[in-house]
Amino acid sequence: MTTIRFQNTKTRRKEDFVPLDPTNVRMYLCGPTVYDRAHLGNARNVLLFDVLFRLLKEVYGDEHVTYVRNFTDVDDKINARAAESGRDIGDITAETIGWYHADMDALGAQRPTNEPRATAYIAQMIALIEDLIAGGHAYEAEGHVLFAVESYENYGALSGRSIDDMIAGARVEVAPYKRNPMDFVMWKPSGDGVPGWDSPWGYGRPGWHIECSAMAFDLLGPSFDIHGGGNDLMFPHHENEIAQSVCAGHDFAQVWLHNEMLQVEGKKMSKSLGNFFTVRDLLDQGVPGEVIRFVFLSTHYGKPMDWTAKKRDEAEATLRKWYGILHGHGFGPDLIRALKADGKWQPDGEFIGVLANDLNTPGAIARLHVLAKGKTPVDLAGFAHGLEMMGLVNDWAAIPMFNGGEGGETVVPQIAAKVDALLAARATARAAKDWGEADRIRDILNAAGVQVTDVGGQAAWSPGPDFDAAQLEEE
Repeated sequence: MTTIRFQNTKTRRKEDFVPLDPTNVRMYLCGPTVYDRAHLGNARNVLLFDVLFRLLKEVYGDEHVTYVRNFTDVDDKINARAAESGRDIGDITAETIGWYHADMDALGAQRPTNEPRATAYIAQMIALIEDLIAGGHAYEAEGHVLFAVESYENYGALSGRSIDDMIAGARVEVAPYKRNPMDFVMWKPSGDGVPGWDSPWGYGRPGWHIECSAMAFDLLGPSFDIHGGGNDLMFPHHENEIAQSVCAGHDFAQVWLHNEMLQVEGKKMSKSLGNFFTVRDLLDQGVPGEVIRFVFLSTHYGKPMDWTAKKRDEAEATLRKWYGILHGHGFGPDLIRALKADGKWQPDGEFIGVLANDLNTPGAIARLHVLAKGKTPVDLAGFAHGLEMMGLVNDWAAIPMFNGGEGGETVVPQIAAKVDALLAARATARAAKDWGEADRIRDILNAAGVQVTDVGGQAAWSPGPDFDAAQLEEE
């Protein structure tokens, strides 16, 4: 079995991954607070965990991996959005979840096994808070329930900071009812017009940190394998999750993965700099989801990632070439079924080994460049399998194609199928030495701006800069 290794934030070292139960590998990713579109940085850990999900299923089997990513649908930011817009909170969260699904689907991200909404787990949160109060780790004050950080001696171990350091470096809410400035809210009162639930401490709502602990415990158990998120969540969110979970008697996550942040053209993404944009902004500009995904995966998750126009163009050029190879060699559902039936649909060992080494996605992409040199469909099976594992092909009946225009629009499957059929007819004509028919088909392809190259004795194609799908619609 493939050995997977991770740089574990918890232990500060790279170590072999040994699941608690190989038949039930479990992981949790902190999901979005649903009040607005996902910005580009939000997509980074989604794509990281999507590749991890695929890798774990490859190694342990589809039925042995559970992936949970939550929706925070009760939060002060949501309340503020409802107040300023006059809209119903439920409508806002439902709409935003729909946007999120559409945007992440466009990036080729598979849906997690479970996508819990925080509002469906209020009872579990209340029960967990009650356990912490009973154990002396939490206290009630003026309608609030707070976690007492001094009751957990390892507080700060994940981020490597002392409580004094954290007080000095963090925005700490000053409140007269806190015993310690670092104590954090697990339950707070709700006034008129703000969502709330009945509890032993009055009508109120949960704090952010208790939500993930309760959902992870309910869906994955008191101890599970992997927890992740951006490194901006390491403190206070993940630190607080660990503290309250461990003090409630749960081992919680064994491996912690944190991705670095996103930059745009070398600068921090911010509205003030005018370089802030959402995933939907790029998609609406015509940047294909596969290109966005490729750019993200071209940088290791443990390093800052810089989104640039140059990287976008390079990614599109590479994918145009790779998808052309697939089209040119007849990859589609029938060929994939045939390769599977012949036992040829297997991952490339070196590709898997590189990817398993702390999710080295840039190294895996480098290996795909080598595998793309195969001369036959059988030679290219490892290449095709790797593209699927990287989420760059998700539907073999609709392999993407990009034209050479500025927008990088995809070629719709129906047009791509027509080009494939014309190339097949051209090959048949040439084999029969029917040069007139072969030339006629060549002229049709040239008029449509289709660039044809011979790869391993077979014709591969890609849309050129003057690609015109309308020229093919009547063929």
